[in-house]
Amino acid sequence: MGLKLTFELTDRDLDFFREALKQSRAAVRDAEEAEIIDAIRDVLDEIRSKEPLPDFVEQRIPTLEAMIQMLVDEEWQLPTDDREHLLATFVYFADPEDILPDDIPVIGYLDDVIILELTARELVHVLEAYAEFCAFRDDYDKQHGKKTDAAVRRDRLDRQRRKLHQRMRQQTAHKRKNEIW
Repeated sequence: MGLKLTFELTDRDLDFFREALKQSRAAVRDAEEAEIIDAIRDVLDEIRSKEPLPDFVEQRIPTLEAMIQMLVDEEWQLPTDDREHLLATFVYFADPEDILPDDIPVIGYLDDVIILELTARELVHVLEAYAEFCAFRDDYDKQHGKKTDAAVRRDRLDRQRRKLHQRMRQQTAHKRKNEIW
């Protein structure tokens, strides 16, 4: 039988995590994007090697994978602010000596999961738009296969991407206006 623990992060708690992310954002400006992506992939591989994982970690791996894919997908062209946000999250997540050192059994990844969850909530419209873009691209490729002209495909994907980027900017702005992170 499982045990459900529920706790509320106060504004002071959130400020604590915001400050940690802010420090990671400063590190992002000095680091190579490819190095950060390699580091987060290495951490993900390491986490998977420690199975069985705590469920609260395992349940968030697909979100982390989607964030990585969204960042490296050249056809998606993730906007700069969102790139920096993800990179900062990855820098924090990849640091084994963050707020809770990762080698503490069971709870070592708790702070990483909180940062990941906060980032996912902040970028919910971006993640949704990316999933829609991937579905559009997959559907387009299934319908047209190899017979489609590369320039036509690129144009269709560009139009869909611009439309989704516009929508996610509007939704994110609306969300930021109406709620606090």
